[in-house]
Amino acid sequence: MSFTIVKEATPRLNRSELAVPGSSPKFFEKAAKGPSDVIFLDLEDAVAPDDKEQARKNVIQALNDIDWRGNGKTMSVRINGLDTHYMYRDVVDVVEQAGHNLDLIMIPKIGTAGDVYALDMLVTQIEQAKGIKHRIGFELIIETALGMANINEIAKASPRLESLHFGVADYSASTRARTTNIGGANAEYGVLTEADASGKRDYHWGDQWHYAISRMVVAARANGLRPIDGPFGDISDPDGYRAQALRSAALGCEGKWAIHPSQVDIANEVMSPSEKDVTKARRILEAMEQAQKEGRGAVTLDGKLIDIASIRQAQGIVAKADQIAGR
Repeated sequence: MSFTIVKEATPRLNRSELAVPGSSPKFFEKAAKGPSDVIFLDLEDAVAPDDKEQARKNVIQALNDIDWRGNGKTMSVRINGLDTHYMYRDVVDVVEQAGHNLDLIMIPKIGTAGDVYALDMLVTQIEQAKGIKHRIGFELIIETALGMANINEIAKASPRLESLHFGVADYSASTRARTTNIGGANAEYGVLTEADASGKRDYHWGDQWHYAISRMVVAARANGLRPIDGPFGDISDPDGYRAQALRSAALGCEGKWAIHPSQVDIANEVMSPSEKDVTKARRILEAMEQAQKEGRGAVTLDGKLIDIASIRQAQGIVAKADQIAGR
């Protein structure tokens, strides 16, 4: 390992992150009692301009009146962008009036490390003025070409940072990608094979978002942050949602957004280690422990050599399983 040690962000279970519009308080209690790990009350895209002020009041009241933490929830609020006149009042009002009950602030359309610095300064002053004892964390959405270009600097911009999220819809618009879907596959993104003996050629779809998510995962993990995949827009396609979540998990994401409650259980399942994987991981650790007791340097299991990387993988799987069990 490098002499530079990566410090991990505050550990939180973040398999599923449910979006709840701040302008729809009728959904708050149901969300609090649901199975999602994290909930973000949205003041941004899900709220029309004329409803912004009332949505902010709704969110403040909900944070103070509903027992979110008693239901095992990590609570976040997505504020409006730094380029809007709504943002400062979102931060000031929510943190001043409900900061004691707030775990995270989700910041959309982050473009530079300076954006993070500005919010850090403001939140720090409010915490000090209001005597908020815990440090409110930041979730950052990477959803512009500028944000992706500056992602390495952004990912180390503040000790408040906990996670990076891929905002596929605005990222598509920013990069002028040829798609109108929110996540998922694109029939135009594929490869055509060479012709076989009969002249037949097959067309294979690819993952249009592979590069973006991979880059986000690397930046997040290099700085001890959680990489989280963002929304999948077609709530009538659970199979498509599952496929996207599996691809993201394979690349290293540990959570995914749910823009509808029906997506939460899928995210929790996909982003949890399987019983088979947990059993194998525990056997690896037991074999390692037994080898150490017997003074053996090499460890084998089922005829396969176990190296230090395998052991670290096993430790990570077991730790995640224990975290889920203790939820």
